[in-house]
Amino acid sequence: MPDPLDVLAALIRADGAPGLALAARNLASAGVPVFPCLVEGKRPLTRRGFLDASSDAAQVSTWWSRTPSANIGIPTGEASGVVVVDVDVHGPTDGRVAWKRAADAGLVDGAGLLVRTPTGGTHAYFPATPGTEQRSWHAAAAGVDFRGDGGYIIAPPSQRTIDGNVKRYKVADIAAHSVRPVDAARLRDFLDPRPVTPAHPSGSSMGVDAERLAAWVSGRGEGERNRSLFWAACRLAENGTSPGDALDALGAAAQSAGLSDREITTTVRSAYRTTQPGPEAQSHGGTRSEYRWCGRANSTPSAMSGRAGL
Repeated sequence: MPDPLDVLAALIRADGAPGLALAARNLASAGVPVFPCLVEGKRPLTRRGFLDASSDAAQVSTWWSRTPSANIGIPTGEASGVVVVDVDVHGPTDGRVAWKRAADAGLVDGAGLLVRTPTGGTHAYFPATPGTEQRSWHAAAAGVDFRGDGGYIIAPPSQRTIDGNVKRYKVADIAAHSVRPVDAARLRDFLDPRPVTPAHPSGSSMGVDAERLAAWVSGRGEGERNRSLFWAACRLAENGTSPGDALDALGAAAQSAGLSDREITTTVRSAYRTTQPGPEAQSHGGTRSEYRWCGRANSTPSAMSGRAGL
């Protein structure tokens, strides 16, 4: 795992780079794995998304020589040494309220870097906890996401077009206090309390499958995002994953692909009603057509199964 403080320092330097290609190369030279994303967008341009991230200078130069203005993606968690609390601001959702509550409770004091996002939100970077897996999660009601293992973030100086104006991810503040890991589980319980769910059965492949599914979902384009999320959620449902854990595993990736919180929640719930039909599913109707799309793991449409690599 890269040294988190070195990664934070590299991000600060990248923020001042005159171009995205140079910024990507500088991050890679500092040992930070990166991968290209859509110009002014979040969708990965590599086949396996964040799983293809690399700090190899030749590979990074090749990627950005093809698309010099590609945004910069960084996998979060052990892969990069940093995790990110994503404070979202759009529409009726303002995650800054939840962030302030968490700050007042002393749960986010260890942030080493704050990055202002094009939509007015904030990415708070923390060092990852060595030897401890912290999975990404999605607290839609609070307007806060956690990007850890199985997720990725768009790094400065990447850009987005918002209301016709090009805006970039920009370092807004550097820690003037002790930098330390965030307790993601405690933060999630504070912002979005949930009932305890049973552990996954011994031998479950949820961890591996979820990571691959999330990487695949994050790379879907408009017109196939909802169906792909639905199919991936069906796979997790069949694997015995709880609906809440499925939202955690796929939510951040689906959001990166461009889906809204409401679309993500609705689609995942629909997949679970379809895969595990009962009185609730019957009351909603339409499960027959949904089930045709859900399919089974060995009867997936060829375009999906090939690209998902499952």
